[in-house]
Parts: sequence; C-alpha cells; structure tokens
Amino acid sequence: MATAPRREHPAPPGEQRSRGTVVWTDRFLDYTWTPEHPMKPARLKFTMALAESLGLLDGVELLAPAAADRADLLRIHTADYIDAVEHATPPAGSPQAPPYGLGSSDNPVFPGMHQAASVIVGGTLAAAREIAEGRTRRAVSIGGGMHHAMADSAAGFCVYNDAAVAISWLLDHGFDRIAYLDVDVHHGDGVQRAFYADPRVLTVSLHQHPATLWPNTGWPEETGMGAAEGTAINLPMLPGTRDAQWLRGFHAVVPGAVAAFRPQIVVSQCGVDTHREDPLADLELTVDGQRAAFRAMRDLADEYAEGRWLAVGGGGYGLVRVVPRAWTHLLATALDRTIAPETVIPQDWLDRVRAEVPQVDPPRTMGDGGDIAYRRWDGPGGTGETGDAREDRAQRAIDTAVLATRRASFGLLGLDPEDPRD
Repeated sequence: MATAPRREHPAPPGEQRSRGTVVWTDRFLDYTWTPEHPMKPARLKFTMALAESLGLLDGVELLAPAAADRADLLRIHTADYIDAVEHATPPAGSPQAPPYGLGSSDNPVFPGMHQAASVIVGGTLAAAREIAEGRTRRAVSIGGGMHHAMADSAAGFCVYNDAAVAISWLLDHGFDRIAYLDVDVHHGDGVQRAFYADPRVLTVSLHQHPATLWPNTGWPEETGMGAAEGTAINLPMLPGTRDAQWLRGFHAVVPGAVAAFRPQIVVSQCGVDTHREDPLADLELTVDGQRAAFRAMRDLADEYAEGRWLAVGGGGYGLVRVVPRAWTHLLATALDRTIAPETVIPQDWLDRVRAEVPQVDPPRTMGDGGDIAYRRWDGPGGTGETGDAREDRAQRAIDTAVLATRRASFGLLGLDPEDPRD
C-alpha cells in the first residue's frame, strides 16, 4: 500500500487546546426502543451520574451538540433511507424482512426516531469538529458508536452510523489518514463497509468470531478492495477469550498496523459488550481489561496522531454493573483523570441505581479485580507452555487468530506478518 504524505494540523494561532472534551446532552436519552429492548438509555444516564459522583467531571464544561442535518446524514445514508426513517411508523404485523430494517425486533420503530438518531450523529460530529478546529486534542461522546447502520438500512440497534458520518466529515476537513479502531464484541461492519474501498481510512475491528456471533462478518480475509486493500483489518476471537488473551491479540495487531498507516487522528468505537456479564455475547473481559483497551488506544493516538483521539460508545447491555463503570473509565482516560479500579463507588450512586433498578446488585468498586497482565506475542511458535491447561489452550487460540489476521493484512501494509517487531 502506498503511503501518502502526512498533513500536520497545528493549533490555530493564539488558541488554547483543552486536553479533553466530553460531549453530552440529555437528548441522547431519547434514543429509546421498547421496554423489553436490551439497549436502554439508562446506561448512559447511570454513566454520567457515576462520573459526576466520583468528581470526574468537576471543572469540565460539557459540550451539548445539535442534531445532525440532512446534508451530514447524506454523507453515508441514502435519501430514500433517511425519508423512511423520518416517516417510519410501527408495522401492523411483524414482517420477516421489514423495509429498510425498520420495524424488526432489533430495530423497532419508536416515536421521534429520526430526531433522536440525528442527535447521536450530531454528538459525534461535534466531537470531530472540536478536534479538527484545534479546540481540543481528545473528545468523547458515549452516546455514539452506532457502527452497524448501513447506507440504506438500520441494523443491530443502529439507525444512523455516527462514526462513519464523522469520519466522512473529517475527510472533507483536512484529514486524509484516519484510523478507526473498534473494540465492540460485534464486528464494526457498517463502518468497514462505508470505507472498504477508501485508502484514507484504516478500519480495525476486534470482535467475537463471526462463526459464533451476529453479524457473522469480520473474517481476517476481509482486507479492503482496490487501492484500499490492506486497510481493513479484522481480528476475530473465540468465545471465552479473557483479558490477557484479548490484550495479547490487541497488541500483536493494532500498534503495528497503526504505526504503518501513520494516522492523523484515531477514532475509537468503545463498545463494552465484551464483558463477561454481557447478556448478548460470549467474551469474558472484565472492566479492568476494557479500561486497559481504552488506555492503549489513547496511547496510540498520543504516539502516532499527535494526541488526536475521538472516542464513542457502542454496545454494552449490563446497564448497572458494566456500562457505567467502563465508560466512566473511558471518560477518565480522555480527560487524563485516572480512576483506580479499586476505587470504592460512592454511596449516592449506589442508592440511586438501587432505587431505579432494584433487581440488580450494583458493583462496589470501579474494577472487577481482573488480571490484565499478558505476554506479548513473539511470532509463530513463540512463548512456551505455562503449565495451566486452560491458559495454554486460550493462548494457542489467540495466537492462531493473530497469525491469520497478520498473514491476511500485514503484507499489504508493508509489514512482515511473522515478525513480532512489526
């Protein structure tokens, strides 16, 4: 893959950069499906409440976004599809293949759906603008991350693809090398498809193996097309993958690809449905492992993109025990305000969630006591047995996945698939 000249993005003269920006509006809570739907806006409300209770947001001015307009949505979505969302009504029956994916069990029609979804996109666009216009280095919008939405259909709880819209906007506003890193348990299929033939965008997705989980895409062999061949990278992981193996895989694939691509900005989809308690998937990460992933992506932005990091939310269906802690760590990571995993959760937050969700026993600390120590991948046949049969099987499984991914894509980036230094 040919490497284009790198553009620099200095701060405007006389303008101060903030270290991190948090995009938030209560209008994110309008993205409400049905009472029985697994994606509940309370997960966002509880996250912001926990961050505030811990003092994380003290002195932080929250940036309230406007809804994205039609011109921005048309960057990714078709006019017919936007019209369908605007005028959608609940179907009389339950069609097997509802038009535009609207009205399925995953994507039921709800009142004000177009406006609510447009505000989600507006939040991610606001984060992109803050970075592009030099007012901040990092920006996070936990309401975003709707990475499954396609150009002409809703999918996987996602109506409009905010990450893809923001990437398109960045491409038109001075950026021509953007790295998109997706750590949701589900493959980042919508964003990958939007830029599959665009060599200016590197999409990297780490997800549960497509043979075992919807949307059943994200195989190592999906590497991009045409001039963009090599700019789609997929690392599928088997059910049961834990922190140490997940982090081993991440560090065996992502830093090398990012270093070779030399992005000007890193965009991260930070879904937390990889957690061992998530009801919709089968990986076994802890909040500690997810926190380590966020910090690793931030560090890659610091090292290769002059600190420019746009982070959004995504999946995650443990609305009390998982999402609030994990995304509070995400906010802290963006703001350089470290919260130790052993930090005790404030009583006022515990009282609040017990009152609203009495059937769920809330966590007591900001971590799960997860073991995030991992051994770095050192090439085919490297690192010997540990003596723990389960650990050795898990390591062999992740190493097999790493090698398949590197062999499919690293050569296209000018890297040696079998050399751990790449």
